[in-house]
Amino acid sequence: MATQVQTLQAIADALWNAQQQPFAPVPPVRDAIAAIDGNALENAYRVQSLNMKRQIASGARLVGRKIGLTSKAVQAQLGVDQPDFGMLFDHMAYGDGEEIPFAHTQQPKAEAEVALVLERDLLHERHTIADILGATAYALPAIEVVGSRIANWDIRLSDTVADNASSGLFVLGSRPVKLDAFDIVGCGMVMERNGDPVSVGAGAACLGNPLIAGIWLADTMVRVGAPLCAGDIVLTGALGPMAPVARGDVFEARIQGLGSVRALFSNQAGSTS
Repeated sequence: MATQVQTLQAIADALWNAQQQPFAPVPPVRDAIAAIDGNALENAYRVQSLNMKRQIASGARLVGRKIGLTSKAVQAQLGVDQPDFGMLFDHMAYGDGEEIPFAHTQQPKAEAEVALVLERDLLHERHTIADILGATAYALPAIEVVGSRIANWDIRLSDTVADNASSGLFVLGSRPVKLDAFDIVGCGMVMERNGDPVSVGAGAACLGNPLIAGIWLADTMVRVGAPLCAGDIVLTGALGPMAPVARGDVFEARIQGLGSVRALFSNQAGSTS
């Protein structure tokens, strides 16, 4: 009988292999995780951690974290009452208007977010909004290109957590904005695909305030022994519904007071959207 460690490693291996080229998604992993002794959510994060360590061992640089499940509707759908988190690596980052090879995506969907770039470490067990404000150097508009190694996006909480919170790629805007220069809660957002609006929202759609999402992440990362540090990028969560991505698509997100950011996808063949 496989040990718990062997089972966790087998699940991590399956997700890792699914991420390689050519992209080959796997069935949901939630049942395998549920069969392991202990808390299923904690075990899902253990799977995520195994592949994080493998990324770093392969030469990737950890550059920040993403917060997922910040929509109350999505939380209700998955039966949870809090967000989740995933890791951001250097090879996942693209610049505003930089072409993204479609083959580097996996069942991609795009969502607009506020990104925070930190200039101070966040080391307290419990943080306040003042702590997040004081630690943030600037904000940027961002488009997160989420992806899933799970076939047909058939996910529940354990699936997405184990799969690095369904992380894919992310695109950052080019003009930094201080937090006191725009309304992070009241800012409106419109995201277009090839010139047509596909997502509308506001800062308040992210847990009522993206800074509240930042508090949750900062506290959580201290609790798990991996605190946020100066230089880290934080994707705070979607400001509106996500939209599917196809080869050749051009997305532009405009966030009031923060500016705009574009994600361009090549026409080359790749994974199925």
